[in-house]
Amino acid sequence: MAIITKITTQKKTDDRLNIFLDDGSGEKYAFSVDQDVFIKFNLQKGKELDEFEIIEIQYGDSIKKAYNKALEYLSYRMRSIKEVKDYLHKKEYNDAVITEVVLKLKDYKYVDDLEFAIAYVRTQWQTNGKGPTVIKRELYEKGIEQDFVEQALSLYNEDAQIEEAISHAQKVLKKNNKLSTVLLKQKIEQHLVRKGFSFQIISIALEEVQFEQNESEEWSALEKHAEKAKKKFQNEEPYQYSMKMKQFLYRKGFPIELIEKYLDNQS
Repeated sequence: MAIITKITTQKKTDDRLNIFLDDGSGEKYAFSVDQDVFIKFNLQKGKELDEFEIIEIQYGDSIKKAYNKALEYLSYRMRSIKEVKDYLHKKEYNDAVITEVVLKLKDYKYVDDLEFAIAYVRTQWQTNGKGPTVIKRELYEKGIEQDFVEQALSLYNEDAQIEEAISHAQKVLKKNNKLSTVLLKQKIEQHLVRKGFSFQIISIALEEVQFEQNESEEWSALEKHAEKAKKKFQNEEPYQYSMKMKQFLYRKGFPIELIEKYLDNQS
């Protein structure tokens, strides 16, 4: 048994108290506790504590400290339960303490994976323009169960996906209007795949935007690329020059008829 001989307030924070004990070998500092833990265990000068009670008090204090850490972490934005657990693990709290903290957070509605998933879908869709495939993957990475993921993504219906995909496609068009029709289509498709849209949605979006270059635009784009290629191959023999120009421009997505027309005009 040990007796509480002295209780002092910590200098840096007045919501934690230092507990001094005498187990028969003289008074010495034993541990510190949060005020709430201090009150819960009715700690006071002269009270006797056995080893089990000391362990229980320290465990309760660990839960309180971890809970405060979790609240601080949650103060910046909503978090999934897995994110909170991972954060507390990094702070070196054990599984038992983390389990107690998460149960308490759930009771007070500070964490709710379904609400988190719904908010996450809205933010990633409406603010960051992501498609459902990417959002789904990110929610799974954050530990959200499949049922909650599906409920949240149901808000992001097909019409909304098509509208978002078209918006992305139009932005790609504005930035890459000097590309051939073939490469322009590929660039739009690749961008929408990276953003997380399905091939069905991508196909519909491509039907809604005018990505095909007209003959004048296609010719202008070809000339731009051909000028760069001419400098690269200008020292080649005529046959090699022609073949390399064709290969270069074909890889850029221009139709062979247009390439041959260009080369005929150069001869």
